[in-house]
Amino acid sequence: MNLAVLNPGGKDREQHFRDYAGKPDDHVHAPVNHHAYAACTAGAFFDDAKAIPASHSKVLLLLRRDLKKCLEAVGELKAAGKKVAVTWKESGAHQVADQLKSAQSMQLLHEVCSLADGAISSTPEMLAQYQAAGARHLEFIPTPYPVDDVRWDFSIPPTERKGIFIGTREWDVPSRNHLAALLTSVSFDEPVTVVNEDGGEGRTKLHLLGLKQLQILEGRRPYTQYLHEMAKHRLVYQLDASAVPGQVAGDALLCRIPCVGGNSAVEQLAFPKLCGSGGKTGDSAEHVKRLLSEPSLCIEEAATAHKLAMEKLSFTSVASRLSHFFEMIGR
Repeated sequence: MNLAVLNPGGKDREQHFRDYAGKPDDHVHAPVNHHAYAACTAGAFFDDAKAIPASHSKVLLLLRRDLKKCLEAVGELKAAGKKVAVTWKESGAHQVADQLKSAQSMQLLHEVCSLADGAISSTPEMLAQYQAAGARHLEFIPTPYPVDDVRWDFSIPPTERKGIFIGTREWDVPSRNHLAALLTSVSFDEPVTVVNEDGGEGRTKLHLLGLKQLQILEGRRPYTQYLHEMAKHRLVYQLDASAVPGQVAGDALLCRIPCVGGNSAVEQLAFPKLCGSGGKTGDSAEHVKRLLSEPSLCIEEAATAHKLAMEKLSFTSVASRLSHFFEMIGR
């Protein structure tokens, strides 16, 4: 099965993943998040329903704020004889709530889900919502990561890793718990790296925290450069309680280092002993301290996470689940 992923009217250009994850290349979208559903099946990503060829008979339609456009797209796809599943493009709990603030949006979601053949939830927390919206077939299938492709192994020798990488960066989203993660990091007495996307104001906030060994990565970087920076650290730390699919944890998997503290879908599957729920700062901080005091434990946790990811999050495993799901809704 070569799955077509459609983001109607989106900004990401059409992209074909004939070589699955392919070689890391910052000139095209990385095979992560919803692009990964296409990439793990050697499928393609589209921004226009009319551009999807007949050879792509199975389509995953990304739901976005403009649900009218999504309703039009699912109608076009069904008229063309496609099997269509839907999923939220921005699927964190706070993101979905923001996109469904109006009664009209809720009504449109019901119409889209009723017309589609099924729904795929990238987080377990959203299953009930798809069901309530009238989805006929429903399954939690996490966003995959190419942990089974050696080209996407960004690890470096453990002896060259140092310090903590803060996984969050949004100060103004309460459920991200970004400030809490930074404040807790003061007690670790380890070098801390954080990404600052808020210019001078962000730098001022960071310096006021009093972190002794602080490295600030300014602005966004190309994805592979970002992974190279993350891989230099002993672990990733965050307290994100937004119930997101989990790219931070997925990035940590590609770097072969532990991710501690968040409650994303990827963390629940790959880092079950280290993940948090509801921002349990104390428990997560203890995990970090234990990992930092026992270097061999960091390596062991990363190896366990990789094994779990191979079973539940790899391109091979998720492609098999997608194939089975679309076979089921096609009956």
